[in-house]
Amino acid sequence: MILLHTSDWHLGRSFHGTGLLEAQEEVLDALVATVTERGVDAVLLAGDVYDRALPPADAVRLLDRTLTRLHAAGAQVVLTSGNHDSAVRLGFGGGLLAAAGVHVRADAAELDRPVLLTEPGVDGGAGQTVAVYGIPYLEPRHQGPAWGVEPHHTAVLTEAVRRVHADLAARRAETPEPVAAVVLAHLFAAGGHGSESERDIGEGEHVEPDAPPEMLVGTLGQVPVSVFDGLDYAALGHLHGRQRLAEHVRYSGSPLPYSFSEAGHRKGGWLVHVTGGAVTDVEAVDWDAGRRLAVLSGPIEDLLESPEFAWAEQCWVQVTVTDDERPERALERLKTRFPSVLVFRHEPAGGRRARERTYAQVLRQAPSDHALAVGFVDHVRQRPASGAEQDLLRDALEAARAGEVRA
Repeated sequence: MILLHTSDWHLGRSFHGTGLLEAQEEVLDALVATVTERGVDAVLLAGDVYDRALPPADAVRLLDRTLTRLHAAGAQVVLTSGNHDSAVRLGFGGGLLAAAGVHVRADAAELDRPVLLTEPGVDGGAGQTVAVYGIPYLEPRHQGPAWGVEPHHTAVLTEAVRRVHADLAARRAETPEPVAAVVLAHLFAAGGHGSESERDIGEGEHVEPDAPPEMLVGTLGQVPVSVFDGLDYAALGHLHGRQRLAEHVRYSGSPLPYSFSEAGHRKGGWLVHVTGGAVTDVEAVDWDAGRRLAVLSGPIEDLLESPEFAWAEQCWVQVTVTDDERPERALERLKTRFPSVLVFRHEPAGGRRARERTYAQVLRQAPSDHALAVGFVDHVRQRPASGAEQDLLRDALEAARAGEVRA
């Protein structure tokens, strides 16, 4: 049996003001092609299906088309809600969808009710069952009191997995054929590497002074990988980089980059092979979709002239200019070579200029109104006013004074 682990589609997201729906449709085309070509039995989507609780209509239509195509390709789908999703909206119609092989787990009360994927034995041999448990994103401040546990991610996830183990033990006791246990969960696991595009899910948590050590791993929002001990595979969502935390605990990452910090990522998912009731192999699958990202840095003349940067001309670009002074019309000039500059920064190679002062210092130290105006331009623009600009400021001040005298 082959399972495809994916997550964090964030349908409806934009990238620095640029819509991504076309790129998202392209990458989901590649995902459906993988399902068809590799004979995938089930797609596991571990949360953040949408980018926000009220997704735009185009994003909803894209999800509808994709689920329909996955069903036509012969794959079942198990999806859970993430911290960006509205669990209620995502779960609407779940009972009807299940009849078509699309199983939504957006309610904590259903996390110990697995989707059972069965495969008959060959030539009279024993078959196998994969029990897929979907743990939706659990808000600790709500779920902790509801379950009578501490309102922290670790405590809540520990309780969720305990309930999974209880159900799994009962099923294994009643079923003669092997049962593999797969869990979907949306969280920040300790040891995972984040990126700039993930929302902090640990903000606002409070830990009591006598909390156990596992509560204090990394940051408050992180959950130790040991929570998933005893399971055959944990398909995690939330972090946007594909990564392996343990042989059986992995993030698929997002199928597209959603920040320039992901420029070096290989985007895709994991193909999880289950044989004889056990995970026997986990294989990376890559998808190329959307425009490439480029993170460039250097003096502006090098950026404009060097053939070293030619590859980035058709990319979405984050560029840092390292000249000591902020170049005149820097962004306008850079866009003549890199039309899709989305982020522009000026960071002098030697650090911030030694002569740079706070604006409060400019106010205190300016000997005249003209010096104050020139200092303001220098402070805001990070480049001294030219002679012509200084003359213009002087003329403007003199005109203002003349107007006051006439008044």
